[in-house]
Order: sequence, then structure tokens, then C-alpha cells
Amino acid sequence: MDVEQQFNLIAAEYDANRRKFIPCFDDFYQSTTELLAGNLPAPRRVLDLGAGTGLLAYFWYQHFPAAEYLLVDIADEMLKVARQRFAGLANVSYQILDYAEALPVQHFDVIISALSIHHLTDEEKERLFSRIYAKLPSGGLFVNYDQFCAEQPQINAWFNAYWENQLRASGLTAKDIELWQERRKLDKECSVEAEVAMLQAPAADFREVKCLYSCHKFSVIAAIK
Repeated sequence: MDVEQQFNLIAAEYDANRRKFIPCFDDFYQSTTELLAGNLPAPRRVLDLGAGTGLLAYFWYQHFPAAEYLLVDIADEMLKVARQRFAGLANVSYQILDYAEALPVQHFDVIISALSIHHLTDEEKERLFSRIYAKLPSGGLFVNYDQFCAEQPQINAWFNAYWENQLRASGLTAKDIELWQERRKLDKECSVEAEVAMLQAPAADFREVKCLYSCHKFSVIAAIK
């Protein structure tokens, strides 16, 4: 199955299992977003790429409820869950779109993404980062909450084994683990160091790039235009 089919299949259970799949959930999503929100002027428009069920947008909404949010995903079943999450909010809109091919026509003050961009090849990542750069104003912010490989093969194997052991001890069902293993076949992870270099390359050329948080497989990278 491709990415769209895989995530449509798990949409209903996605949020319920998120803490089990992301052992560092609170620091990864909540604390890092608090750090960013405490140092940002209120954005007018926020774009969430690969928004899924709207989980990351939810954390941003807690800090910036007046912003306009556009949630983009290739999987319509995932966005159906997001629509339920933000039901009745006129400032949250949705678009089914493959962001690897194109971005929405609007410009944004902040562009965010969680656990999605690692499905792209390095070449696709580079093209995406160039498009993201073009959609932001001077001082605009891009934040990628994602999973990464270690640059060193042995340490990367340690990270993968540790993560799998955590999942098996988390109470996930055998079916959950099986579906996760299938989704892992779609992963095209790069290292944090490689992604930072992509964001600073001439095609994107963000003026400040920093890994704000890292715990084994999971890191958050911020880039300021």
C-alpha cells in the first residue's frame, strides 16, 4: 500500500495510539511547541503539512486560537478526523493535497509538519524546503517535528531496536505492531544533520536553523527565513 492508503486505514485509531508510538510524546509535541509559542509574535496564517488528524495543529491552536489554519494531507480519512476535532471553528480549513508535488497558493507566517516529511526522498525534501521558503515572509518560521535516522549505522540500529522494544512494551496490539512495521517500509529517513544542511542549502537558505529537541528517533527542527 502507498502512504495515502496506509494512513486512511489507521485514521480512527491514530490519536488513541499516538502516545504509545511516540514515547517522548509530551516533550516532542507539547514542550517544544510551548518553547516556540513563547518566543513568537502571533501568526496570522499557519499551514500544517501532512496534518493527518490535526494533532499538531491542536497544540498550536492552544497558543494561537485567532490564527487561520490550513490543514493539508493526502489522506482524506485522516482529515475527516481533523474536521471532527475542530468542528465549528471557522478559522480552520482543510485541503486534500500531495504537498510533495505542490503547496497551497496562499502564503503563511508559520509552516509546521509532524511525522510526515520522512516519507519523502532526500531530493523531494530539498524541493519541498525550497517551496516552503518561498511561501514564508522574512522572519517566517518552518518547524518539522519528525523521525530521523542516526548518521552512524550502528547507533541507528540501536535507536531502531530501542524504539521497537518500547512499542512492544507499550500495550499495543500485535495488529498495531504489524501495521507499524508495514508503514516503516515507506520511511525514507534522513539524519538531523542532513536535514539541517538541506535547509541551509542555496535552494532554501534559511538564515537560522536549529534542532530544538532530540530524543533518539524523534527530533524537532526549526528554520527561520
